[in-house]
Amino acid sequence: MNNTISPFTRYRRWGLWALLAAAAIALGVWAFRPRPLVVEVAAVTQGRFEQAIEEDGQLRLKHRYLIAAPTLAELARPTLKVGDAVRAGEVVATLSPVAPQMIDARTRGVLQQRVGSADAARRATAAQVQRLDTALAQARLEAQRAAKLASENFIAASALDQAVLAERSARQALDAGRAELSAAEFALAEARAALARAEPGARTEGLWTLKSPVDGRVVRLHLDSAAPVTAGQPLLEIGDTSVVEAVIDVLSGEVRQIAPGAPVQLSLGGGAPAIEGRVARVEPVAFTKVSALGIEEQRVNVIVDLAPGVPGLGDGFRVDARIRVSAQDDALLVPSAALVRDGSGWRVFVLEGGRALARPVTLKERNAEVAWIAQGLQAGQSVLLYPGSTVRDGQAVRVRGSP
Repeated sequence: MNNTISPFTRYRRWGLWALLAAAAIALGVWAFRPRPLVVEVAAVTQGRFEQAIEEDGQLRLKHRYLIAAPTLAELARPTLKVGDAVRAGEVVATLSPVAPQMIDARTRGVLQQRVGSADAARRATAAQVQRLDTALAQARLEAQRAAKLASENFIAASALDQAVLAERSARQALDAGRAELSAAEFALAEARAALARAEPGARTEGLWTLKSPVDGRVVRLHLDSAAPVTAGQPLLEIGDTSVVEAVIDVLSGEVRQIAPGAPVQLSLGGGAPAIEGRVARVEPVAFTKVSALGIEEQRVNVIVDLAPGVPGLGDGFRVDARIRVSAQDDALLVPSAALVRDGSGWRVFVLEGGRALARPVTLKERNAEVAWIAQGLQAGQSVLLYPGSTVRDGQAVRVRGSP
């Protein structure tokens, strides 16, 4: 019996073992090879880039008027409450004046000074109304000129919008100036009446009624019961609740970016629609405010004009403001979460062929949501979000949710 193994059988056995070894090696390589990193991506788009400053603030009445006692008197118990509506010329307070012989020379001197001060305020307000009237006429001409140029495509539509808004602002300023003039005339009439009642021999029979200089609502009562009052003592405040403005305090380092006329969006919260406004002025004086972290900050008030007649607003309401400081159409945009520091510059990781490829980019501007890329990318490319330190150039990646 011959037990000799043929060369063919021997080679077949060795081939089988080689195949098994190769399969084991391949399985090991497959099991231990680096797996693609699961990532999230976003598309590079072209659109409008806006740079904005977001801060909170509060609303306040644009026009409020203080009703004060013109002389020594006894105030009758007020019948008005905070929030009550009043009309111009309506009685808002009733006084019982004291006898003239009870008024000393010093008080009479104060009343004379009040007459002079009220008269000077009235004349200054009248001059301001004339200036505002002239400014409105100029703004109206500019708006008409801008409308004609826009119809002939000589200026952009945004320039026409600015001219129209300037005319509207000038008209509102003139209306406010006229209301101030009416209040100044009321104040002068009351000061003269108080001085006349303080003269020796003047008749003091009857009650003295104080009237509202404007249409509005009672926004504050300084006294809510009968009491003796002195000359100049505040009694109540009346405001026009249909015309409010917003006061937004901004860091002094950022306020230089804000120009008068900049558009503003105000949010009251609670799902209420945003309110549009415009920056009226930036106050030239800063103040110190302690932040929630206990850090002292220098801040500046930015005053924002709102369209009149916006319902649901009140004095002292808190608002969140978004002040737009710059805008650019057709900008190349990527999410800010895609940016990675690269020395003094920036880079992003572009997804190509299942791999993350590093691309240096030139950054124009950025905000909390998106970045405006000047060079280095093209619209339609996909970039990795939140790449962190685990992503390397050329690394295999897989988009989350893809097979």
